[in-house]
This record gives sequence, C-alpha cells and structure tokens, in this order.
Amino acid sequence: MNHPDPDDLPTALALARSAGRPGPDTPAGTPAPAWPGRPLTLPEAGPAALDLDALLKLSLAAADGSGRLRPASSAGALHPVDTVLVAGDGCSLPPGRYGYDPLRHRVHHLGGPPDGTPPGATAELSVTAQRTASHYAHRAWPLLLLDTGHAAAALYLAARALGAEPTPSLDRPGAQGAPLAAVHVPPPAGPAAPPSSAPAPAELLARRSDPPPLPGTPPPDALLAVLSTAARAGGDELRWCAAVGGPRPGLLEPAPDGTGLRRAAAGEARPTLAAWAAGQAWIAGAGAVLLARGCPTDADAPHIRRTHLRAGFAVHLAHLTARRHGLTARPVGSWQQADLGAALGAPPGRDWIVHALALGTRHADEENTP
Repeated sequence: MNHPDPDDLPTALALARSAGRPGPDTPAGTPAPAWPGRPLTLPEAGPAALDLDALLKLSLAAADGSGRLRPASSAGALHPVDTVLVAGDGCSLPPGRYGYDPLRHRVHHLGGPPDGTPPGATAELSVTAQRTASHYAHRAWPLLLLDTGHAAAALYLAARALGAEPTPSLDRPGAQGAPLAAVHVPPPAGPAAPPSSAPAPAELLARRSDPPPLPGTPPPDALLAVLSTAARAGGDELRWCAAVGGPRPGLLEPAPDGTGLRRAAAGEARPTLAAWAAGQAWIAGAGAVLLARGCPTDADAPHIRRTHLRAGFAVHLAHLTARRHGLTARPVGSWQQADLGAALGAPPGRDWIVHALALGTRHADEENTP
C-alpha cells in the first residue's frame, strides 16, 4: 500500500473521512528507529542543566517491554512518533543531535549541533507512517498528526513539571523528511519551584487513557474546565463543544464570557458520534464527548497539519484537566463522514470533527461496587 506523504494531506484526509474500511493488518515494523551508533545513557543533570532524563521519562519513554505503554496517547497504541533531540548549551547531554530510543530510554549521537542552536534542547518530532498505517491503512494520516500533537503536549507538560517554560512549534513546513512539530525546552532559570499550575511529575506518570465504557455525565464546572483548556490550547481555527446526554441532551460550549456553558444545539448526538467514530458503540453511553471541529473540505496541507497537530495538543492538555477534576477520559481520533456542521444544518464540508475526548465520571464496573 502507498502511504500519502505530508504534502498529499488533502487527498489523505479525504480518504480517511470516507466510509471505506481498512483492509487486513500489515506488518508494523519496528516500534522504534534503528538509530546508528551505540546507545548512550542519559547522564545525571547538574544543578544548572536541563534534565533530559527526567524530561523524557515524563513524556515519551515506554513503561513496558512492548513499547505500547507511554505517557503520550496514540491511536491503537502504535506510537508512530520519532524524536531527535537537538541539544545546546545547558543540557545534561553535550551539544549535538541525538536520536531517542523510547523503548530503552537511551540516545544515539547523530552529529554536532547545527549553527545557531539555542541553549536547552529542542525535540524534533517526525513519524514512521508504517506503524499506524499497518492497522488503519488509508485512515492513518490524520491519526499520525494527532499523535504528533499528543507527543508535543506530553513534552510541554513534562517541561513545565520541571520548572521550564517550553515553546511548542506546531506550524512547521512539514515537507517530506522534515519534522512535523518541535518543542524547545530552555535550561532552568534557577532554583525556583514550578508554577502552581504546572503538573507534578507523579501526575504525569499516572496519566493514562481509561478503558471504555465511561458512563456518568460530568458536572458543569468540570466540563467547563475541560472545554476551556482545549479552547485555549487549540488555536483560532478549531471550535470546541461537548455532546452530553441526560434529561437535556445536546451540544454545550463555553459562554462568550467564559464563566459558564451555553447550549449550542439540542438533541442526542452521542449515538451518531459512535457511528462516525469507526462504529465504537461505547461512545453512545459516554457521559460527554468533547469535540474539536473545523478543517473544511477545501483545506490545504498546511491548514490540515496545523489543525490536527493543534487538536492533538489541546486534547492532551484537556485530558489532564479532566483527570484533575476526577473524570475518566479517553481520546478518540478516527472519524468518518463526521460532518458535524452539515448535521446541524450548516453548509456541508465546512465543520468536520477533527478529534475528540470521551469523558465520564466512573467506569461501568464501579456502579456495583458497595
């Protein structure tokens, strides 16, 4: 099978949104790149150096031998994102370029640093499309971009947990062979503690996608917090709402003043969302479904890259907010024929579902727990 490259994204996205089903699975290949050279242990950081060992353990490192269990979410736990670290001054590694092996938590020296490398480290994120396409076939490219956004967010949160102020770059040119996204993490400015809004390291290590089903409607304050987090992180080209059930089913969105929720549409949407999400029936019983919408049919490749990377980044941050409010949560990335705008009576092809986060207040097996 030929996998479209990033410059064929309009065609790839149209295929992914179609009703066509993927064929049988194909080999996924290796779960990590075969970087050249001998593997190097990440050294202990000095008091004024960026701790790359801790940064990567909190964001990208695999916690099991198969490589499936990691802090960053991934469609099918296939983890297609590969990372090259560009280290400058003020890092626990000497300046240079390093390929990261998340299964062994080791790096491989690839060469010297490019001219003008800033202090700290930049994680350049690219993908091995075969891993995701092995299961999702023509549906792979949107998922590859969403996964890259999740990986960027995992690095962003890990850096903040270590007291750094990272800079994500989610609008790169994206030509074939180039990184799709990057996150720059500067060296620590001093011994000051991380800000109160930063996550704790233990919080990041405990973060996981909850298995379905996810029943229980989230309370309004928790739902508003999750929506607000996503809207702040998602940029100007995505709109956010949440489908809820209960006695007054419908779509909710933040009010213009940000202090509450308003009803954007009435009616039960979750069964339709379940059908659009590759027939995942459990979504119809989720307490709520956070939805990122936008990316029209005529979007060009840069727009597609930007909105999908932003959606993955925002859903990852929203997932952490959901966990902080005691909610269960699970990202949902594969959407077919999900023209939400047309379903609500707007012109077709303008307002597609890009990404989602299913939310609940408990697991079904907890309902019978005394």
